Amino acid sequence: MRAARTIRSMLPMGLSYLASGGSLITSSAAQLLTFAILARSLGVEEFSYFVGLTAITAVAVQLCGLGAQEALVRRVARDRSLFASMLGHNIIMSAATGAVLVALGLLALPAFFTLSADPWLNLGAIALYLLANIILTRVILFVEQAFIAHSMFAAANRNVVLYAGGRLLAAIAGCLVFGVDSLAEWAVWNFAAHVVIATISVASIRGLGRPQFCIMRDELRNGVLFCTPFVLRALRQNIDLLLLTAFTSAETVASYGVARRMVDSGYLSVEALNRLLYPGSAAATMGGLRHGMARFRKAFLASLGISMFTALILFIAAPLLPLLFGSEYVSLTSFARIVAFTIVLMAVYSTALEALGASGHQLQRAMVLNSAAVAGGAVVAFATWRFGINGTFVASYVVEAATAGFAWFMLLHLARMQEKSAPAPAAQAIEEPALP
Repeated sequence: MRAARTIRSMLPMGLSYLASGGSLITSSAAQLLTFAILARSLGVEEFSYFVGLTAITAVAVQLCGLGAQEALVRRVARDRSLFASMLGHNIIMSAATGAVLVALGLLALPAFFTLSADPWLNLGAIALYLLANIILTRVILFVEQAFIAHSMFAAANRNVVLYAGGRLLAAIAGCLVFGVDSLAEWAVWNFAAHVVIATISVASIRGLGRPQFCIMRDELRNGVLFCTPFVLRALRQNIDLLLLTAFTSAETVASYGVARRMVDSGYLSVEALNRLLYPGSAAATMGGLRHGMARFRKAFLASLGISMFTALILFIAAPLLPLLFGSEYVSLTSFARIVAFTIVLMAVYSTALEALGASGHQLQRAMVLNSAAVAGGAVVAFATWRFGINGTFVASYVVEAATAGFAWFMLLHLARMQEKSAPAPAAQAIEEPALP
């Protein structure tokens, strides 16, 4: 009977995870097909440039908004009446930081990326990439967060599928129908797809309410602490690509870039669980981090199992990747198999970091990620420079394992400190809500 009750209590969460995971897996498959189409159409050399440009904009989009989207989920999950002010806060922060990032990109990137021999066309193509991959992407991702803040996971899942599906349709139409074979041409199609997707996404949240334009000053520090680790982590993850570009062939860079994309896509199976649990974790820890520790331990076990299964699937399926991306990518199978199990280490520390974030410990969360990014970046950079791609692989596992250890040390340390300073058990009235 107890087992039956346990299964019944977990059934709603399981169904929600299947829906959330299904949307992210569908999105991941669409992204994979998009990458495959672009890899075949652009060729190894131009696709390696595409990987580099995408990596740079991936860093910039984390800066756009200065972490305001996390405050939206955390605050609105606790008090729905704050949505209007958090919406206005996000719009102001995203518009201001996005304008600065695009301007800086237009000044710096033309010196490193030549998408067209004509300087003005080159500048225009880069501008379209920046507007699409930073401003419009932030808008689309914000809509997903708005739905998650209201626990409207089905709507959030639809937005995820819309984003990935829209880009896939653009790749099919542009590359397979109209014969796009250069980055400059793809910039136009990429921008148009993002405009359509962003328009549909914004229309979908109109029913949640109008924005109240203000700046939530008490969230500025938290926002910076939230986004800085993502920026530093993205920089750390791309140091190896920059050094490999300087010292190895375009095929190595392109194959490694695809393998890394496969790991990121595989991690979405863990992210599906994290995004499902985050609002509930924020509510569970209103009275302190210690009230959510049982919840976080369960989430850790679930993440570990999901990541192990995902890594095994990627390892087994790796020989099929050259059939999808093309015979030019000769190193892709071995690279994908080598990096596959970094997903497990990412899942281990993501549970601890999500717990720190949901409970409002942004400073400690930032300490873990920032120190891992700075020290890890140095380790990866040295190993890549000294030992090439083999050094990159070894250093990546060392850094991810160290990050996992530090994250859990920080979480458990904070929980123990709160337990010591907690009142007597009889005075504790806060009850942990059921998952999710």
